Amino acid sequence: MKNLKNSELMKLKPKALDEKLIDLRKEMAELVSSAGRGTLKKESGSLKSIKRNIARVLTVINERKAKEDFE
Repeated sequence: MKNLKNSELMKLKPKALDEKLIDLRKEMAELVSSAGRGTLKKESGSLKSIKRNIARVLTVINERKAKEDFE
Protein backbone atom coordinates (compact mmCIF):
# COMPACT_ATOMS: atom_id res chain seq x y z
CA MET A 1 0.00 0.00 0.00
CA LYS A 2 1.27 3.43 -0.89
CA ASN A 3 1.46 6.23 1.62
CA LEU A 4 -1.52 8.55 1.57
CA LYS A 5 -0.87 12.27 1.36
CA ASN A 6 -2.60 14.75 3.61
CA SER A 7 -3.55 16.89 0.62
CA GLU A 8 -5.36 13.89 -0.91
CA LEU A 9 -7.14 13.14 2.35
CA MET A 10 -8.28 16.73 2.83
CA LYS A 11 -10.11 16.57 -0.52
CA LEU A 12 -12.16 13.53 0.51
CA LYS A 13 -15.64 13.79 1.96
CA PRO A 14 -16.28 12.57 5.53
CA LYS A 15 -18.03 9.41 4.35
CA ALA A 16 -15.11 8.54 2.06
CA LEU A 17 -12.69 9.09 4.95
CA ASP A 18 -14.68 6.72 7.14
CA GLU A 19 -14.65 4.08 4.41
CA LYS A 20 -10.90 4.53 3.91
CA LEU A 21 -10.36 4.10 7.66
CA ILE A 22 -12.41 0.90 7.73
CA ASP A 23 -10.50 -0.52 4.75
CA LEU A 24 -7.14 0.29 6.34
CA ARG A 25 -8.14 -1.29 9.64
CA LYS A 26 -9.34 -4.46 7.86
CA GLU A 27 -6.08 -4.68 5.96
CA MET A 28 -4.08 -4.22 9.16
CA ALA A 29 -6.12 -6.91 10.94
CA GLU A 30 -5.41 -9.35 8.12
CA LEU A 31 -1.69 -8.64 8.24
CA VAL A 32 -1.56 -8.94 12.02
CA SER A 33 -3.39 -12.26 11.93
CA SER A 34 -1.09 -13.62 9.23
CA ALA A 35 1.90 -12.45 11.27
CA GLY A 36 0.53 -14.38 14.24
CA ARG A 37 0.24 -17.50 12.11
CA GLY A 38 3.77 -17.01 10.84
CA THR A 39 2.81 -16.71 7.19
CA LEU A 40 3.76 -13.04 6.78
CA LYS A 41 6.56 -12.69 4.26
CA LYS A 42 7.02 -9.67 2.01
CA GLU A 43 4.20 -7.66 3.57
CA SER A 44 5.91 -7.29 6.95
CA GLY A 45 7.11 -3.79 6.05
CA SER A 46 3.65 -2.67 5.03
CA LEU A 47 2.33 -2.86 8.61
CA LYS A 48 4.20 0.31 9.45
CA SER A 49 2.83 2.23 6.48
CA ILE A 50 -0.72 1.05 7.19
CA LYS A 51 -0.47 2.23 10.79
CA ARG A 52 0.78 5.61 9.61
CA ASN A 53 -1.99 5.89 7.02
CA ILE A 54 -4.56 5.14 9.73
CA ALA A 55 -3.02 7.89 11.84
CA ARG A 56 -3.18 10.31 8.90
CA VAL A 57 -6.86 9.59 8.29
CA LEU A 58 -7.69 9.96 11.99
CA THR A 59 -5.78 13.25 12.11
CA VAL A 60 -7.80 14.67 9.21
CA ILE A 61 -11.06 13.50 10.81
CA ASN A 62 -10.13 15.05 14.16
CA GLU A 63 -9.03 18.32 12.54
CA ARG A 64 -12.40 18.61 10.82
CA LYS A 65 -14.24 17.92 14.08
CA ALA A 66 -12.16 20.57 15.84
CA LYS A 67 -12.99 23.13 13.14
CA GLU A 68 -16.71 22.38 13.56
CA ASP A 69 -16.45 22.95 17.31
CA PHE A 70 -14.87 26.37 16.86
CA GLU A 71 -17.32 27.52 14.21
